[in-house]
Amino acid sequence: MLENALNLKSVKKDYHSFKLNDISFNVPRGAIVGLIGENGAGKSTIIRTILGLTRKDGGTIELFGKKDSHIGFIDQNCIGVVFDSNNFPENYTPRTLSRTLSAIYPEWDNEQYTHYMDRLSIPLNRKIRKLSKGMKMKLAIAAALSHKAKLLILDEATSGLDPIVREEILDMLLEYVIDDNNSVLISSHITGDLERIADYIVFIHKGKVIFNKSKDELRYKYGILRCGEKQFKALDKKDIVSYRKLSCEWQVLVSDRELAQKKYPKAVVDAAGIDDIMLLYVKGEQL
Repeated sequence: MLENALNLKSVKKDYHSFKLNDISFNVPRGAIVGLIGENGAGKSTIIRTILGLTRKDGGTIELFGKKDSHIGFIDQNCIGVVFDSNNFPENYTPRTLSRTLSAIYPEWDNEQYTHYMDRLSIPLNRKIRKLSKGMKMKLAIAAALSHKAKLLILDEATSGLDPIVREEILDMLLEYVIDDNNSVLISSHITGDLERIADYIVFIHKGKVIFNKSKDELRYKYGILRCGEKQFKALDKKDIVSYRKLSCEWQVLVSDRELAQKKYPKAVVDAAGIDDIMLLYVKGEQL
C-alpha cells in the first residue's frame, strides 16, 4: 500500500504581491494533517493548487502515487472537497442533490448518503437555502463521504460553527480515518479542533512552511520558558526556537521543555499549545 495519499514537493506560486515558496509536505494514508497559519499565509492557495484550481509555477504534486501529468478524472473523483461556504445550488434539496451527484460520481453511494442525512438530522426535502450554516456544512461533508473519496480536503470548513456542530464534524473525520486507506487535509484557524483530531501539523507563514511536525511532538515536547532579561542573556542560543520580550518578562519557545527545565531550574517552563507556538513564531524573533 502507498505510504502517502498526497505529496507536495517544492511547490511554488508567484502572484507578484505574494509567493508560495518551496512548499513541501505530505498527507500519510490513514492520517489527519492540519494546515495552520494566519490569514493570508497561503493555506487556501495551497489547497486550490492541489485541486488544480490554481496553476503552480514550480514543484510537483503527487496524488495517490501519481505525479501531476498522470493525475486523471478517476483520481480527482477520489478527493472529497469541503470549503467554508456552500457550493451547492441553493434551490436544490438534499434529495435533488443526491440525484445530481450520482450522475457525476461513479462510486456514489446513495444508501450511505441517506444514512448521513438521517444521522445528522438533515431534512431531505428542504431547500438548501433554508438550511442553517451548520447543516449546509454537514451536508457538504456527508456528500464528500458518500462517493468513496480516499482523501478529504477541508478549507476552514468548521469556522463559524457552534461547538456542537463542530464536535459532530470532528467525530465524522475521526471515524473516516479508521480506514487506513483514507486521509484528511484540513486547514483551520481553530487550533483546538486540530489538537483534538490531527496527527500532523503543517504551519504556513508568509508562503513558507515553518514546520511540519507530529501533533504529539508539539504538544508534549515544546514549551515556553519565561524569564527575566539577565537569565535570557545567559540562555544557550541553541535552545531558543524563537522569543519575544514583554513588559515584565521574556518568553522563549523551546523544542524540549523537560530539558529546558533541567538546564534552567530557576526559569518557569510551561507547556505550549499550538496557538502559543504559532504566536511566538509569528510575533517573536529568531536568533
